[in-house]
Amino acid sequence: MDKDFRKDFQRVIDVIKSAKIVLIGAGAGLSTAAGYTYSGERFKKYFSDFEAKYDFHDMYSGGFYPFETEEEFWAYWSRNIFYNRYDQPESELHKKILQLVQDKDYFVITTNVDHLFQNNGFDKQRLFYTQGDYGLFQCATPCHKKTYDNEEIIRKMVAEQKNMRIPTELIPKCPKCGGKMTINLRADDKFVEDGGWQQASYQYKKFLTRHLNDEMVLLELGVGNNTPGIIKYPFWYITHDNPKAIYININKGQAGAPKEIRKQCILVNTDIKTFFET
Repeated sequence: MDKDFRKDFQRVIDVIKSAKIVLIGAGAGLSTAAGYTYSGERFKKYFSDFEAKYDFHDMYSGGFYPFETEEEFWAYWSRNIFYNRYDQPESELHKKILQLVQDKDYFVITTNVDHLFQNNGFDKQRLFYTQGDYGLFQCATPCHKKTYDNEEIIRKMVAEQKNMRIPTELIPKCPKCGGKMTINLRADDKFVEDGGWQQASYQYKKFLTRHLNDEMVLLELGVGNNTPGIIKYPFWYITHDNPKAIYININKGQAGAPKEIRKQCILVNTDIKTFFET
């Protein structure tokens, strides 16, 4: 370990351990660091047949492919959901982060939809999944503001699909209007913010209001620039408006902050997994 890295590591750990209040903001980079990569060997392991036929080379691109039939669409998406939401080995990375904050007043806001925080011991009441959940279906229209657990039907789709198609009878239909169902992922104004989403949003706002002027650590992990308005920019504003706040950003190649708050920042341009395995 080089001298600068050791210094950054020890400073971050000391700051978090001494903090009483910690707000975590997590993006896709955290899930990637935990091993949930959308390309490379993991993609080939689960989607080599789709890659050979449709010539896309990662799970993200596959999510936008214009499949001709719903049977193909749900064959792809059921596998995507299964391997990224239900077939989850424990994440040692998430557990290490939890060990640092579990005795503190903490809250997590994340754009990730894989449920890794909750599945690795984080308190459900302290989590806000802003962009949805792979484990939920909603009406595609939507004709009503409700979501539905999909684990049982997803497992059936994965088990019974053949030649990259699910049986027609497994295609999900809206229980209200009989129309198409889709995954509860924010893509446009049709995203359903159901009761659970609303409650989590309320708890997040309540947390921010309660600690508006308190000493707190804002820990940003793996947040890129696709949707900076959800985590990154708000974290900067909170830090700017609260001189007692400390902003920590761990993100290889993307750990930055405005000069106006630089004195309150610890910026670590290092892989998240490497950092927490130190």
